[in-house]
Amino acid sequence: MSRIVFRGANLLDGEGPARPETTVIVENERILRVSDQAVEARDSDRLIELAGRTLMPGLISSHFHSTYDGITLMPQPLGLEHPPGYMMLLAANNARRALECGFTSVISAGAISDDIDAQLKLAIDNGVVPGPRLMAGSRGFDTTGGYTDTASGWWQLANPGAARFCDGPDGFRKGVREELARGAEIIKLFASGGHGVADAVTASPISEPEVRAAAETAHQRGFKVRAHCAWRHTLLECVGAGVDVIDHGDGMDTECLDAMLEAGTFLVPGLYFVKKLLEDTGNFMGATPAQTESVRAEFENAQRMLPVAQKAGLPICVGDDYGVMNLPHGSYAEELEFYVEDVGIAPLEVIRWATRNGAELMGRADELGTVAEGKLADLLVVDGDPSHDIAVLQHSEAFHAILKGGEFVKDVL
Repeated sequence: MSRIVFRGANLLDGEGPARPETTVIVENERILRVSDQAVEARDSDRLIELAGRTLMPGLISSHFHSTYDGITLMPQPLGLEHPPGYMMLLAANNARRALECGFTSVISAGAISDDIDAQLKLAIDNGVVPGPRLMAGSRGFDTTGGYTDTASGWWQLANPGAARFCDGPDGFRKGVREELARGAEIIKLFASGGHGVADAVTASPISEPEVRAAAETAHQRGFKVRAHCAWRHTLLECVGAGVDVIDHGDGMDTECLDAMLEAGTFLVPGLYFVKKLLEDTGNFMGATPAQTESVRAEFENAQRMLPVAQKAGLPICVGDDYGVMNLPHGSYAEELEFYVEDVGIAPLEVIRWATRNGAELMGRADELGTVAEGKLADLLVVDGDPSHDIAVLQHSEAFHAILKGGEFVKDVL
């Protein structure tokens, strides 16, 4: 196979500032060479003169729901709204869309029954359907009567499509083992309510011993655990019990931050969804003014704490509940601009969240997340410099090339 020689690149390597006039050589699926010098191409090479266009790592979404499509906040049998075959087609379509938006890897934040994520991953890996590298998720774990249990209706469905209900440490151990055996690579827990949901529940639905049992079981088999966790006291419990990833963390304070730093816990704030929700309170079905203000207070706290967490060195990643209401799949890069414009994070830092940090969360920092020799050639060619104007990543026409493992997904060079 001939090599690809990118010459004259404005290189954003996922680590430092942009490096102009850089040459990157790709051979087969990996990056062979990164040089600040112009390199002569062989006759058999494909030479691409980038003329200052940006070359950067593929983006990584660390919170991805493959089957979400117009989901609302109303209690419903999530994951059962269509037959399994239909849900798989939705998942495949959303995966393709993510790849076409420059997200060459995604990490599931919770799947549905029928092992949709694990099966989709297999289809992508075998070339049956196009899509990003997928870290497959489990159904969301909860307890009987917990945050996601909708069994109060006469139908008594209890939301089995997207949730798995366990009770007691032994129940969680068995449930985690079964989900991992069926192909899940990261376990999802619903450890709290909150994060944009009008819910008066304040008690943690999963006990600390249950969280600890889930984390220990996953870790014994080499897998990670993530928790939907908006509340301060539950966040401290989850970090102490060994949870690897906190989703949302709206109530985080300096004590929580210190605990996460000590434990090496990742944060995926997913805050853009709440911004959109608060801008359109008509979607806040059934919420009282007091509940809406509670969500607003949590949102404002998270906005204040994120720059503090960034400065302290907390590993933060991007990703949100795309496919929910007014946050459609395909709008992923709007979140990146939100963290820059509304939260005050520097564009280069947000790019690191979306590349290097995501690869570290996947456990694949040795292969993904940065442009470096020996790594997999998951690369983007962008017309513009996202480290100066991160909004450029929202525009499909700005992507002149998308590569996954050295193969062009998009090529208009």
